[in-house]
Amino acid sequence: MSKHKKICITGATSGVGLLLAKRLQTDGNEVWAIGRNIEVLNELRQLGIQTIQADLTVEQSFEKLFEEMGTPDVVVHCAGVGTFAYLTDLEEIQMDRMMQVNVLAPIKLTKYFALKMKDKRRGHIIFVASQAGKVATPKASVYAASKHAILGFANAIRMELKVYNIQVTTINPGPIDTPFLDLADQTGNYRERLSKHLLSPQTVVTSIAKAIKQPVREVDLPVYMSITSKLYAVFPKAVETFGKGFFNKK
Repeated sequence: MSKHKKICITGATSGVGLLLAKRLQTDGNEVWAIGRNIEVLNELRQLGIQTIQADLTVEQSFEKLFEEMGTPDVVVHCAGVGTFAYLTDLEEIQMDRMMQVNVLAPIKLTKYFALKMKDKRRGHIIFVASQAGKVATPKASVYAASKHAILGFANAIRMELKVYNIQVTTINPGPIDTPFLDLADQTGNYRERLSKHLLSPQTVVTSIAKAIKQPVREVDLPVYMSITSKLYAVFPKAVETFGKGFFNKK
C-alpha cells in the first residue's frame, strides 16, 4: 500500500473528525469528508478535500452515495452523538438517535466498505469509540451501551476480516474537549468536573494518524485509562465504590 492513502472520514464537519480531515490532507492523503454541515464541507473543499454531504442515519443507497469515491484504503468512523442524563429522564428520541448514529450507521457502512475492501484484499477500518464502552457511568447508560456495542462489533469483525488483510482498530478516548460535551451535557457540570482530565482533540487526532500509518488493535487515551478498564473488568464493584465521586455527573 502506498504511503499516501485514500481515507474516508465520517463526522468530518466537527470535533475530532474535522481536525483529522485537515491533518490527513496536510499529510498528503486523499481525504473524503462525510458530514451534514454544508458550510463546513464547503470550507474543506476549498482546502482540496473531497466532500460528500449526507446523513448516514437515513436509509439510502451507499453504492450511489460513494460511487465517485470508489474504495478507500481507510475508513474512520468519527460520527457520534450523546446525551448525558439519567435513564428515567431520557426521551426515546434521544435514545434512538444515539443508537442510530453510534451503532447502526457505522455497522451498515462498515459492511458496505468491507465488501469493497474484501475484493481488493486490503483495507483498514477505524472506530472512534470511547472509554464509556469499557467502563459505564451514571447518566451515560444509553451512550455507554452504544459504545459497548461498537466495541463488540469491532472485536468480532477484526477476526472475520483478518483473512482478507483488513485491519480493524478502535480508538478509545476518555472525555475530549470538543463541542460534543456541551451538546451531550447542557448543564455544563460534566465539563466543569472533568476539566483537568479532558483530552485535547489534537491528541486524539495524532493517535488516529499514527494508527493509520502503523495499524494496531486498539488505542486507549489517556494511557492510564487502559489500566482503569482492566481493573474494572476484574474488580467492578471495587472500582465503582472507590470511583463513585468521579463517576457521579451531577
